[in-house]
Amino acid sequence: MVRSSRWLCLVNPDINELLHFRLFSTTTTALTEIFLRELRQKHDVESAVFLVDGAQHLHTALARASLRFQTTRHGNRNAIERIFRELKRHTSSFSNCFSHVEPQTAENWLQAFAAWFNAPN
Repeated sequence: MVRSSRWLCLVNPDINELLHFRLFSTTTTALTEIFLRELRQKHDVESAVFLVDGAQHLHTALARASLRFQTTRHGNRNAIERIFRELKRHTSSFSNCFSHVEPQTAENWLQAFAAWFNAPN
């Protein structure tokens, strides 16, 4: 699942894990393509079906990458939305704390957060 916002995130709802997480200043097709290239370097996603919202940049980037996707609002998407709500809960003060830092500092914090989120309890 890729989320349409200032951060892009891929979640595996079957194992409740963040697979790839990036912060961008905006969301565009070009940035989504960068995200997908990085994702392919880390994970084998060729047979995956991406569940996405209606954001056109997601549809375009996934189609250009020849990755299968499905726009959905029910089923596994609900599980994914629960993970996103949890992420938002944990990062609610993020924009206040990091509004004046270098983008790399914010990115490093989010990467550390993703590692913490995925750590076994």
